[in-house]
Amino acid sequence: MASPPPTPMESTVTHVFFPSAPRTVEDIYKDFCARRSALVRALTVDVDEFYGLCDPEKENLCLYGHPDGSWEVALPADEVPPELPEPTLGINFSRDGMHRRDWLTLVAVHSDSWLLSVAFFFGARLNGNERKRLFSLINDHPTVLEALSNQKHGRDNKSGIDNSSKSRHFAKKGNGLPTKNLRPAAVDDGYDDDEEHSETLCGTCGGRYNSSEFWIGCDTCERWFHGKCVRITPAKAEQIKHYKCPECSSSKKSRQ
Repeated sequence: MASPPPTPMESTVTHVFFPSAPRTVEDIYKDFCARRSALVRALTVDVDEFYGLCDPEKENLCLYGHPDGSWEVALPADEVPPELPEPTLGINFSRDGMHRRDWLTLVAVHSDSWLLSVAFFFGARLNGNERKRLFSLINDHPTVLEALSNQKHGRDNKSGIDNSSKSRHFAKKGNGLPTKNLRPAAVDDGYDDDEEHSETLCGTCGGRYNSSEFWIGCDTCERWFHGKCVRITPAKAEQIKHYKCPECSSSKKSRQ
């Protein structure tokens, strides 16, 4: 006997394709931050690997940033319509026909466009005020293009962090203890600390440095983090001689 046709509820696109799609402003924003961090890493920290994967002799390839913080160069999705908006197709074809920096810039611009399209694809169900709040949260981050440009001009290293000697000096407490991995919530040094460190990004959420917040630096990977993102308070940080971020700590465990 033939199976009965699916009910309308069973055949809706939402039920079939998007059972775990982020629904709230906070969840969509978290998804955006993870994808953005992955793309920034592909174009800065992992740029040599990314460049090598984009072989012009291969088929049309796309650069994906995933919600788990990983990135991937892969073929586009087979399904039509796709589950999510797709990144720009065929980024590998122009790799050898352009200067490397120009090509990376082009990929960065298309990556920014894709990130926004995915965020507002999820945000289509939000109301007007929620969409405004989502865009405001997103707009607090530098674009992928800006992150790439900052690295180019020496304001960012490959990890997207500020490792200048001046930064390390400001991270020391007045009591003489060598707390180089601490960045106090506010520092009165006679100039604008926010401007000096405006390109320092949190290794977890990607947010820019703000002197009103407590930050801590990992002594292993040398990235900076909001204390709240890694659940470290100023008092707890004072007891830590060598801080390792969650990623570095988990990497060490996996090797053992």
